[in-house]
Amino acid sequence: MAKGYLKVNVYSGTIANPIKNATVKILKDGNKIFETTTNENGETELITLDTVDKNYSEEEQYKVRPYETYDIEVSAFGLNETQINNVQIFEDITSMQSVYLSSIDNTSSKSTESLPPNTLWKDYSPYINDDLQKSESSISPVVLKEVIIPNTIIVHDGIPSNTNAPNYTVPFTDYIKNVASSEIYSTWPKETIKANVIAIISFTLNRIYTEWYKSRGFDFTITSTTSYDQKYTRNGTIFEPISNIVDEIFRDYIRKGVRIEPLLAHYKNNTTEAEYLSQWGSKELGDKGYTALQILQYYYGNDINIFDAKVSANYPYSFTKTLKEGDCNIDVYFLQNALNYIHGSYPGIPIIQNPTGYFGESTKNSIKTFQKVFSLPQTGEADYQTWYKISYILTAVKDLTNSILT
Repeated sequence: MAKGYLKVNVYSGTIANPIKNATVKILKDGNKIFETTTNENGETELITLDTVDKNYSEEEQYKVRPYETYDIEVSAFGLNETQINNVQIFEDITSMQSVYLSSIDNTSSKSTESLPPNTLWKDYSPYINDDLQKSESSISPVVLKEVIIPNTIIVHDGIPSNTNAPNYTVPFTDYIKNVASSEIYSTWPKETIKANVIAIISFTLNRIYTEWYKSRGFDFTITSTTSYDQKYTRNGTIFEPISNIVDEIFRDYIRKGVRIEPLLAHYKNNTTEAEYLSQWGSKELGDKGYTALQILQYYYGNDINIFDAKVSANYPYSFTKTLKEGDCNIDVYFLQNALNYIHGSYPGIPIIQNPTGYFGESTKNSIKTFQKVFSLPQTGEADYQTWYKISYILTAVKDLTNSILT
């Protein structure tokens, strides 16, 4: 039987607070098939699970679901037990499931969530032809001065008019990983995944850049429903190949012709509509050796190109260049102190004794451990995606520390 892999990360409330010795049980049809505990960084070992042949994710015509599902039950002393159902496992792919435990209150001692199927496996609502959606065809007013990757976006978990639906504040890269993991299959060719990720980023940045919802009086950036936007799944499973690609290209977006705003890059699972990317069609082009740009130009026209967006300057220190062993400068000094600060929440990341600004073996080892914990390529170098993640985790840890002190 085919095998897939699962890694579970457990936190108390926030990513800045990983939980050691949390109990993680893997269930199938209500029966426990595996049990383990988390390490000092809040993560389990890599768990091997049975699944189905990945060939079923290669062609739309197959009527066999191309992944297996399992339920995860997580508990830790003093925290609310949580169960997440229908976690997807693909052959040869690592599924990464984050679980956030809350403090026990008087109303409940266990919460349960059931994850929906991938949009390619189940039919989701098409665009709704209502008054709000009709204005989609008109050009939204450009509000922002430049295209910027924000730290977070606000996702409305329902259609815009549903005032009872909750809003979630989600880190930008986590949102892109979540949508891509919900909208395509992680077994597809790398260039196909890149093309789809860039389309997802462009669609999202268009909503941000034009303030499409906020300019209409709503208090959110984007919705979670395919009736209006892209499929976002609260606490959804992220797949490692998709995660790695998003970390690599999260600043890339599409511009068309002389237009300066990010393209509102529509897509469907299988379509011949002009200006729509066909997800299954992009998979076929990837199989033929098309690059991501060639795939995007095939669907959106030869007058599109890929640009880099700036990243929000809200992080404590800006990236300058990739840092590696042998470097000696103020950037390395900041990096060393940032890793040491993060060590307070993630004690499995080795502390760097007496930071001097020289990038030696201890700094390399600390970075490699950080990259392992956060599922980045373990290069031991502080490239852009590693620097961005360090900055994000540092900010989260500082925010948690400040909230405790106040």
